[in-house]
Amino acid sequence: MDYRAIFQVSASGMDLEKLRLDTAAMNLANIDTSAPAGSVGFRPMRVVGQALAPSFSQWMQAAGPDSGEVAGGVVAATVVPTDAPPRIVHDPAHPHADAHGDVHYPGVDHTAEMINVMTALRAYEANVAAIGAARTMAAHALEIGGRS
Repeated sequence: MDYRAIFQVSASGMDLEKLRLDTAAMNLANIDTSAPAGSVGFRPMRVVGQALAPSFSQWMQAAGPDSGEVAGGVVAATVVPTDAPPRIVHDPAHPHADAHGDVHYPGVDHTAEMINVMTALRAYEANVAAIGAARTMAAHALEIGGRS
């Protein structure tokens, strides 16, 4: 695998993790939003990623740096709403309360969202480290080649 492919794979991972972080932040920002009774309010979202893994035959055909090697990676397929049930709070004085005095808030799980934030940050950092390692290896390869 040439270095451009390594950079492409890590960059696609970084893009996905940034989207996961943005989605978790949006969910957390809307944790206490409510909608008028009878209307649909905010629904928590999640990112569904899809791997871009080349097939075995594509890997076998990619024999050299100029052969148009197929890089892997990941792509964010979609951001979809979850089916989490709403959090119901009894507050008859709230302007969005229904006939029973209940207010419906999004079913955002604060703990799960914070775990998503931490996981996305660590995965992003891992991709940055992989790019740094590939850059260092490429620089060392150039130094070795320059000594001849």
